[in-house]
Amino acid sequence: MNTPPDPLDPLLDRWSKTPDPSPRMASEVWRRIALAEATPKEPRGFWAGLEMWFSRPPFAAMFVASCALLGLFLAELRVNQAQRERNVQLARSYVQLIDPLLKAPAIARQP
Repeated sequence: MNTPPDPLDPLLDRWSKTPDPSPRMASEVWRRIALAEATPKEPRGFWAGLEMWFSRPPFAAMFVASCALLGLFLAELRVNQAQRERNVQLARSYVQLIDPLLKAPAIARQP
């Protein structure tokens, strides 16, 4: 049993053949390659260097984590200072409450 040839086969065979690239296109490709190699790869300037560092995900993540930890540390210092001042105030008020001699000079001076 012979199957008739498919009429699309010759068209597909002709389509799969790619034409040779023109010499003008090849020279353009080589010109672009030479231009890309001639441009400096290293960024110039402070901001370009900073941008290069922050474009790396590990460095960016480390920077964000460091900023968060620094913020927590500074908040802890502030809370400790406020708590220390409150403890000193409570100690003074306790001493004044239980020691009547601390109040005696203030009362004796009153006429």
